[in-house]
Amino acid sequence: GLLVALSREFGFYGQLAGEDLGPFAGPPSSPAFRPVRDEVEAFGRHPAVARALAFYRIRMRLEGNLEWSWALRGMNDAQLLTAAEYARGQRLWDRAIATAERTREQHDFSLRFLAPFREELQPHLRQQQLDEAWVLGLIRQESRFLPDVRSHAGASGLMQLMPATAAMVAKRSGMADFRPALVNDVQINLGLGTAYLRQVLDGLDDSPVLASAAYNAGPGRARAWRTVQPLEAAIYAESIPFGETRDYVKRVMSNATWYAHVRGHSLT
Repeated sequence: GLLVALSREFGFYGQLAGEDLGPFAGPPSSPAFRPVRDEVEAFGRHPAVARALAFYRIRMRLEGNLEWSWALRGMNDAQLLTAAEYARGQRLWDRAIATAERTREQHDFSLRFLAPFREELQPHLRQQQLDEAWVLGLIRQESRFLPDVRSHAGASGLMQLMPATAAMVAKRSGMADFRPALVNDVQINLGLGTAYLRQVLDGLDDSPVLASAAYNAGPGRARAWRTVQPLEAAIYAESIPFGETRDYVKRVMSNATWYAHVRGHSLT
């Protein structure tokens, strides 16, 4: 009973429950509803959407998001999927993901788990020998694929690199002309971010779970939380004393599992 109920949820523990009940089924089947162009364009004519786009153009993201949320009031699943498709067309990756996540019965996991910079990511994955689904899952959690987003703490870009981390990895990689302004460049951000992930993985038993914790809270803390005996991912995640990092690790690994299914390859 409890496992069955949990398995209907889309998060970390829903996936674990599904695996306990049998082979993981992956995301729900494609929704019966697919918005047509006229419906998508009609959503774009909503006054609140026009205001949101105006705010986004002048980098007032918070105000834009408030207008976007106003436009979604009272929407059913079909309307939400139409809005999410409009956001994808406008390259508003974070709004597409957040809007698709609001559906209750009809779900489109290709919208929930967009991979807009997948092509740019490939050479870095090959160079660093990293799993695509995991890195996509981490980027989705870090930035929702917004290349110019900056956190309150000062982290920048797709992989939300802190200035000191970016400078350290650039120096270690032999990047002579590095300067902080380059961190928002998509290729440089992905190159430095994946190089840092490789470095963290090498120091943490090649474990994506430990490395995810390290990416959020620092390698020293991730090592301190590790026990002598290897722990299952769920047990390690729950043993993390920082609530933010505990939630982060579960979300990244859940994202990675969905990306492995949605993007058509197994998670290693």
